[in-house]
Amino acid sequence: MSGPELELNGYTDIPDGKVAFVVTFLEMRERPEQPLAPPRQDVRLERWSEPKAEDYRKLFREVGEDWLWFARLAASDRDLEALLAEPTRENYRPIRDGKPVGTLELDFSNPAEPEVAYFGLTPDAIGGGMGRWLMGQAVEMAWARPETRRLWLHTCTGDSPQAIHFYQSCGFKAYKRSIEVSDDPRFSGLYPVDKAPHVPLIG
Repeated sequence: MSGPELELNGYTDIPDGKVAFVVTFLEMRERPEQPLAPPRQDVRLERWSEPKAEDYRKLFREVGEDWLWFARLAASDRDLEALLAEPTRENYRPIRDGKPVGTLELDFSNPAEPEVAYFGLTPDAIGGGMGRWLMGQAVEMAWARPETRRLWLHTCTGDSPQAIHFYQSCGFKAYKRSIEVSDDPRFSGLYPVDKAPHVPLIG
């Protein structure tokens, strides 16, 4: 049975058990003239080649549970590891004091228009310029490739309210908006019901 038809003016009811986000897409069409952030001595960026599903999900949850990141949690181990091992996909971890404190995924499946597919820090690493440093690493790696013509990413209303302003401050400009509706991962048990209280649980 199909859900309600989306009404683009006014209100549209979302069925119980679903979550709806407004998604904003942002792009960078030129390499920044200056680095986004200075070098750091307290952190290094580690390429994470073909991570195991269990290890990946642990870090994914640590970074994204407050914002209901769930797309990678529902996949089977086999499917997730196959996805992460794709030759056009690069995963990185910022390492501080021997511990991963974030995640960065670059998708080069379209060489001219790479995507920052995932980007985030663990709660204890937020603040102090770590995020800007990590985005600086992403920007440098993407624009170091001669094929790159545009770097893009997206964020949504389920994410930190500071996220979109952060991306804009790094030089990304909004160009498209969409509405995403999906099953609420708290009903399926992917997250506890008390996670992401800024997105009320309905149903």
